[in-house]
Amino acid sequence: MLEGLPPNGATHVMRVDAPEHEARAIAEFLGETFDPAEVATAAFEVEDRAEGSGWAVEVYFGEAPDEDGVRELIALVSPQAAAAAVFLLLDKKDWVSASLEGLAPVAIGRFVVHGSHDRGRLAPGQIGIEIEAALAFGTGHHGTTKGCLAAIVAYGKQRRPGRTLDIGTGTGVLAMAAARLFHAPVLASDIDKVAVTTAQANAVANHAAPHIRFLHAPGLGAGEFVRQGPYDLILANILLPPLKAIARPLSRLLAPGGTVVLSGLLPSHANAALAAYRAQGLRLKRRRTIEGWTTLELAADRGRNATPAGTR
Repeated sequence: MLEGLPPNGATHVMRVDAPEHEARAIAEFLGETFDPAEVATAAFEVEDRAEGSGWAVEVYFGEAPDEDGVRELIALVSPQAAAAAVFLLLDKKDWVSASLEGLAPVAIGRFVVHGSHDRGRLAPGQIGIEIEAALAFGTGHHGTTKGCLAAIVAYGKQRRPGRTLDIGTGTGVLAMAAARLFHAPVLASDIDKVAVTTAQANAVANHAAPHIRFLHAPGLGAGEFVRQGPYDLILANILLPPLKAIARPLSRLLAPGGTVVLSGLLPSHANAALAAYRAQGLRLKRRRTIEGWTTLELAADRGRNATPAGTR
């Protein structure tokens, strides 16, 4: 999932409620201003049982931010929001719990990402993915995750993949979605050991574990990626710098005619990612932007050679 939070210890959080258009603008502006390796930004809809739905922005800092400086940046978009911004120091487990409270279930196609409090609200035919507080980022409420889920739904309307690869799995939402929809093997990797542990537990709780193999690995250098491939569907919801860095090895893991889904991209970064993968012979199938984040779907020609799979 979207990377950018410190792997251990406390997290500094800025939160502000704002109308939808302001929340999206604030999140995109701050996301472009700060180093994505140090700061993660999200705009999302929240449900207040008493007052209905609204929008909020949360920004997670690895170190204590300059609060006045952050407010000055927010004021460039909305002076009212700048005055209402609050800064908190939370244990990482606590901020995930807090972020889940009041979040409405996310419905994308047949998928519904929800907390345990909404378990009984699923309609017949929906595929529920239950995510609770954890030590990994990715609850399904971020625009990047929504874009990837929409891409999985679109892919499933055309074909069923033989094998799927989920790079930067986070809480495992995308891996579980692919496993639950396709009932086919999924390899899910993450650079963070905590994320892998969390994703494994989530897969068990969501009855998706039999189809998913989890791997703790930085980049794509581990031999397991080749041994389990090639892949008909590859999901990479990370950020622009690592997406560009893995363009060549990722493309070599793709089966002929396969699809790559890239996310974690601001709209202004999408063309740079696209250029890196076009250089590897992939073509753009679809571009979608949700809540200020862009997801790209790319395809390989059926006659294109992939890295041969090893012993399975």
